[in-house]
Order: sequence, then C-alpha cells, then structure tokens
Amino acid sequence: MDGINIVVVFPGQGSQSIGMLSDYAETWPQIEETFGQASDVLGYDCWDIVCNGPAEKINQTEITQPIMLAADIAVMRVMQQQCLLTPMVFAGHSLGEYAALVAADVLDYVDAIKLVARRGQLMQEAVPEGEGAMAAVIGLNDDPIITICKQVSSNTGMPVEAVNFNSPGQVVIAGATAAVNQAMELLKEQGAKRVLPLPVSVPSHSSLMKPAADKLADYLKDVSINKPKIQVIHNVDAKSHDKPDEIRNALVRQLYNPVRWTQTIQIITDGADAIVECGPGRVLGGLTRRINNEIRSFSFDSVAAMDKFLDTMSAEI
Repeated sequence: MDGINIVVVFPGQGSQSIGMLSDYAETWPQIEETFGQASDVLGYDCWDIVCNGPAEKINQTEITQPIMLAADIAVMRVMQQQCLLTPMVFAGHSLGEYAALVAADVLDYVDAIKLVARRGQLMQEAVPEGEGAMAAVIGLNDDPIITICKQVSSNTGMPVEAVNFNSPGQVVIAGATAAVNQAMELLKEQGAKRVLPLPVSVPSHSSLMKPAADKLADYLKDVSINKPKIQVIHNVDAKSHDKPDEIRNALVRQLYNPVRWTQTIQIITDGADAIVECGPGRVLGGLTRRINNEIRSFSFDSVAAMDKFLDTMSAEI
C-alpha cells in the first residue's frame, strides 16, 4: 500500500467491553498471544476478563488500562500482518497514547503493560472513591465551559476543569464531585444540549491527578524509552517529541492536563488519505467525523471492518 498516507489512532479507557475482539480471536492467534503476554506480567488472566467479565472488573481503572493497551496492540499486530502499511503518524486518546508509543517502538510492550497498570493504580489511589467525577458536555463551545469551570472552582474552592477537548461541541469536565455537579447545572443553564455524568470514579486529566503524576514520574525514571521510529503526537501539547526525557515529561503532564484531541486530529489528518482507529469500539471514528468530515475514517473494531478498509485501499493502488 505504498503511496497511501495513513494515520493510526488508538482508543483509550471507555472503549472496553466484555466480548470485544472475539471475532478477531477466532481467526488471528495474535489476539490471545498478546493478551497472554499481559497476563504473564500482571498475574491474572486478562483474556478471561475480556471474555467473561464481570463488568465491575473490566471497568476497574487499574485493570481496564492494561487490558485496553493489550487490545489496541493486539489489533495493531493483526493490522501489520494484514495491511503491510507504514503509517505516517500515530496518536492515541489518553491511555491510547501508550499504545501509540508501543507502535512507534518508543516503549517495549511488556514495559508498557507494567507502566499502565501502575498508572491505573496511582490514579485510583489519588482520589477516594466518590470524591471525583467526570461529565460530558454536548453542544456548547469551549470558552463558556472553561469560564464556568473557573467560576465554580473559585466559588467552591474545589477544582473542576475542562479535561478532554474531544471534538467541536464535545468537551469532558472533571474534578471534585460537588464542583462537577454544580458546573453541570450551570452548563445546562448556559445552553448545553446535554450534560451527561460519566460512570467513572477517577477524575482523569484534572489537577486532582497531580499526586499520581508525581509518583508516575518516579516510576518512569526506570522505564526504557527510545526515539520514535514513526512520529507520535502527544495529548498534552499536540506535538511530537524525540528525546526520552521530553516523552517522559509529556506522559507525566498528560495525567493532570487536558487531552487536546481536536487539535491532534486536525494536525495528523493534514495530508492524510485515511485515518484508522486501531482497537475496540468506534469512539474515535465518531470524533474524527465531527472534527474533519473530509478525511476517510475506518474503525478496526471487527474483522469485517478491517477487510472493508483493505478492499477500499486496494482498489486505489
């Protein structure tokens, strides 16, 4: 597929589901092999959790993160064998950034599994259950959301912040539960079409994650990081970094700063022929269409979806 410019993005936490990738596993041994590597590192059967749950387990942050990384990399390994393509750039949404770094040979896969398991544990420990919350705000521009969050934080003395700029008209806020609840009411009054609480207890990418980020920084000191073989665009600043210490810094800052996904997609789709969501679900495909509806978008959430991509691209060669 030389001559076709492809960009690849990896989904993060929230795209997991019981039974995901089951049709891939029927055909491709790489799926269970990839999960098996993660299981050996973690000491529990990741593939069994994917197949059988329960939901409470697969949705537990410190388990979700390594399982989603394994899912992203498993699909990537099938893609590499099937598509024989070299992407021009990688990116990943939140946790998905770690899959992008594995894909670009910045992180060793086993090291990355250990790293995200630790990341999930630190995030879970940073805020007591029930004291942190997140909510999706639909149909409102960025500026009024940012203004209301600052107003509520100032009035309550508790943080609430815009933490995921996912697409025009879709922003996620996070912070202390009481502050998030108050912001939700004000955002509805401001004219948001929908304000939806998210089923999480960890206020990801908010300033409440700073203690977890400090501990993650210590852990990252001993993790081997290589120069990317393919460019990776980071969430925190929508830039690529080549130096190991710059990459470590970007991963630490990502934990308590917003995910700049709209900006990331605008950057990586410039000059691209197609964008591929590599992993379970279709969340990023939906966001891509709201950010840039001119780029062809494919989500590899099933064997049939990957086959459709191959047929489309082959017709153009």
